[in-house]
Amino acid sequence: MNAALRIMAWLLALALVALPVVAVVNGWIGAERWPLSRLRVQGEFERVDAVQLQAAVLPYAKRGFFAVQLEDAKHAVERLPWVERADVRKRWPDVLEVRITEHKPFARWGNDKLLSEHGRLFPVPKELAGLDLPQLGGPASQVQEVTALYNESRQLFAPMGLDVTTLVMDARGSWSLLLGNGTQVVVGRTDARPRLGRFARMLPQLLAAAQAQPLVRADLRYTNGFALSWGEAPKAPPPASTPSPLPAPIAAAGRLLQGIT
Repeated sequence: MNAALRIMAWLLALALVALPVVAVVNGWIGAERWPLSRLRVQGEFERVDAVQLQAAVLPYAKRGFFAVQLEDAKHAVERLPWVERADVRKRWPDVLEVRITEHKPFARWGNDKLLSEHGRLFPVPKELAGLDLPQLGGPASQVQEVTALYNESRQLFAPMGLDVTTLVMDARGSWSLLLGNGTQVVVGRTDARPRLGRFARMLPQLLAAAQAQPLVRADLRYTNGFALSWGEAPKAPPPASTPSPLPAPIAAAGRLLQGIT
């Protein structure tokens, strides 16, 4: 009996020690005593909204220094428009530190997405609806391959003063592109790089031979040559409307945005 009482007393003492720790870690108590009252934002960015950022981290900061769920706060920040990556840490005694990498648009992708310089797709923000960017497209799983062929194609046609404005892989894996002078180039599914290389080498001679007649379409899906269509080049689309001004930067690196609450 005495042994049982001693065990019960030991368990009770252990519970009295452990429960306050559990309560603090879970945010049941102590949030007022050890609050996270300041937000420090770091990183080079211009378009992330300060109000949205504070609203995203506020529910986690309210739990206090010891109970804040940093991984959950990180995911909440990464769901914000323009945020590509985020890292969230806490600094004693009351700072929640957020480091942000912002999306930097590289190209349009399909009808409703942009492709960042790091190869990530994200929705087109309203303020960039008229942004002048190259148009890429294809299955989302082929972003790296599409980007690689786009970069290689630009190098092929740059010596002629031509840019690649559009490059697309369709659902069957067939490639096509549009040059800056309005020429549509149908490449096909196989041997895309060798075909483009041969065409790029021959293009100066083809254009010189045609004199002022524009090359409208080139079909490269032939073993020993190209099918070319000459005529009036397609009219350029009307200029896009001027996009609305971008929001000002929310903070310089390391600046403290006082007051999370």
